[in-house]
Amino acid sequence: MNKTKEILVTGFALFSLFFGAGNLLLPPLLGYNAGNDWFLVSIGFMITAVLIPIIGIMAHARLQGTMYDFAKKVSPVFSFVYCVLVYLISITIPSPRTASATHEIVIYPAFGTSPLLTSSIYFGLVLLFVLNRSKILNVIGKYLTPFIVIILFLVIGLGLFSSQMIMNPTTLESPMVAGILEGYQTFDAIGAVVVGGVIIISLNLKGHTSQLAKRELIRKAGFIAGLGLFLIYAGLIAVGAFYGSEIFVDGSLSSDMQRANLLRGISLETLGNIGNAFLSVLIALACFTTAVGIVTGTADYFKGLFKNSQNAYMVTAIIGCLIGIGIGQLDFHSIIVIAYPILLFIYPITIVLILLNILPEKYASNTVFRAVVVITFLFSIPDVLGFAAPTINLEGITKFIPFAKQSLGWVLPALLTFIIISLTTKRTS
Repeated sequence: MNKTKEILVTGFALFSLFFGAGNLLLPPLLGYNAGNDWFLVSIGFMITAVLIPIIGIMAHARLQGTMYDFAKKVSPVFSFVYCVLVYLISITIPSPRTASATHEIVIYPAFGTSPLLTSSIYFGLVLLFVLNRSKILNVIGKYLTPFIVIILFLVIGLGLFSSQMIMNPTTLESPMVAGILEGYQTFDAIGAVVVGGVIIISLNLKGHTSQLAKRELIRKAGFIAGLGLFLIYAGLIAVGAFYGSEIFVDGSLSSDMQRANLLRGISLETLGNIGNAFLSVLIALACFTTAVGIVTGTADYFKGLFKNSQNAYMVTAIIGCLIGIGIGQLDFHSIIVIAYPILLFIYPITIVLILLNILPEKYASNTVFRAVVVITFLFSIPDVLGFAAPTINLEGITKFIPFAKQSLGWVLPALLTFIIISLTTKRTS
């Protein structure tokens, strides 16, 4: 495979491993609710759903290791706990969520079958791909992703040209903050530290030995994946906003049914009756490739823990798929609700780890890592408690923390800690 072709195939594979059901269903409703403020909400969404994840891929290109390397500067114990926690979250929330979305939006409306049957067949196929992981990049990059991208650009392109572009007033109190927090639900930052390792190991299995060549390949592939995510997210948000006055979304339904109905309505408006068929194939493919990436990344990690044991890889993959079958029977909305407080806890830590790992060594000492991560953790606690335990009155604390009302109380303390520790370290060195 020539160099340009390999960069494209790896870039497409990376895009597809990021792009799951949530990535497809979140942006249109976000644009719909943002109305004439769709551009502001897009900026917020791009920060946590595109910019941070692609920086995470660039950090992987620099480290050339596993997710363990992302947090080891804090401490080996912390890194171990962080990795296990992220992989447990990944195989118990976003991975099963892909099966749930596929069942509710694709399978049940067409066949009326049980969620158990859907999740069983679905994760049986996921296991087949994971156990043949050396072929993942080629199969996903060559065949599945181009098909996903073509359908998406058809929906977006026709939607933008055929819409009357009459937007409703925004229903969001703070569009940019809403975009930032909705970006959490894509799991893309967590995905970056998980699937980035999958890409590196897959390249190693294909015979790549030069760290410099791998770094260049991953960076260019990351740029391609980031550009694809940016164009599609922006397009879906814009289409959702522009169709605000043409498509009615029943407010009595759960937010996730709203998302599905809105996307289905846009597809019907742009592609006609064939739109539902295209949409079904698109959602199934987007979900499937994400589940494959998550289970593969998790199996890789536990394989490394057990001295590169292939048996550990196989057992982890089987357990991951069994968990997917079990939790994948829950409805999509329930999984979203369960995920939110967990994301408010793990996402800020993941973001600061990504940002610190992309910095030059002189700005990211072990002391800086430890201080910033500890402060981020402490100031994320009120955000988590505010959602998970709303009966607890935290106003006495949060009123002194900037952006705490927006669930971003960790941002300024983390930044100030980084600056103070960096300055102090320079003076004493």
